[in-house]
Amino acid sequence: MRLAILFLSALSLSGAAALDNNEARLEVRLREVADLQGVRSNQLVGYGLVVGLKGTGDTTQAKFTAQTLGNFLQRQGVNSPQANIQVKNVAAVMVTADLPAFSRPGQRIDVTVSSTGDATSLAGGTLIMSPMQGPDTQIYAVAQGPVLVGGFSAQAGGNSVVKNHPTAGRIPDGAVVERSVPGSFNDRANLRYSLQEEDFTTAVRVVRAINRELSEPAARALDGRTVEVNIPSQYEGRVVELVARLENLPIELQNKARVVVNEKTGTVVMGAEVRIGAVSIVQGGLSIQVTAKKEVSQPTPFSRGGKTKVVEQKDLKTEEEKPKTLTIEPGISVGRLAEMLNSIGTSPRDMIAILQAIKDAGALNAELRVL
Repeated sequence: MRLAILFLSALSLSGAAALDNNEARLEVRLREVADLQGVRSNQLVGYGLVVGLKGTGDTTQAKFTAQTLGNFLQRQGVNSPQANIQVKNVAAVMVTADLPAFSRPGQRIDVTVSSTGDATSLAGGTLIMSPMQGPDTQIYAVAQGPVLVGGFSAQAGGNSVVKNHPTAGRIPDGAVVERSVPGSFNDRANLRYSLQEEDFTTAVRVVRAINRELSEPAARALDGRTVEVNIPSQYEGRVVELVARLENLPIELQNKARVVVNEKTGTVVMGAEVRIGAVSIVQGGLSIQVTAKKEVSQPTPFSRGGKTKVVEQKDLKTEEEKPKTLTIEPGISVGRLAEMLNSIGTSPRDMIAILQAIKDAGALNAELRVL
């Protein structure tokens, strides 16, 4: 399997790349490099029943499904002994969703439904009303509706076919928000931006860009990831307008020296400026092969009790590959190194091991990430 090599060069969004100390820089908006603290979604979870299945629901082994169905029927005024309840058309499920920031009662959100019992498929089922709670155990939404499954399961004559995951599905707009997360955004005394990646240089540049835009020292860097902005007097009670003004500020970034390798696909992704120091690489391997062939064993003539048998003869064969040697001159790019290793038939796994060894030897001045 050949290695796929991707070259990433840093290009400015304005169409021109600024060069400083021979490093390429990228200009992006503040909203693309930092997140505003306190503006995030909240996770919700609930438990419910999916009904209307065609014999693909939970079996009698899932005791909690029959118990939940019995309790639900009792609330509806139907008294039925749990022993008489058959749940093959019903499945117990967990219902999950993300409550977006600033959600208000009456808004609809998508939900995900996942089987918790031994149901084989949720296709064709309908989720009945299921309250969804937040971490504070308060009910923030109620989910209900038909389940859409992106797979199927079929059985016939002892054979079965399963595609994707038929025991999990989604309900678009399946939950109605009943409670909003408390808090008033416009009453804030300050804003805090969290950089998506820790970098002191970027934090200082964000502070300079904000102070230059507001014409006053309102922003300061708390550390290499957090920037705090005090609300100017003219924006008191109008914080939304301030955020809208700041989130589109251009922020100049500098490329990080980084190499990312994916062992599963054999993909190597690197920056265009990543270089390697002088290093020698010797790589070889040992191949061991065991073969077996069957032979017939005959007894000696006139022997007593002798029998003809089939026996296996095993042969062990070892072969040591000739070491492959490469001498790398200082300043060569990682992309060129990958091409050279490809030319001598290096496997993706060996390629990753070589890059890790070069990093440990101190010849790769970049961050190495293995997926």
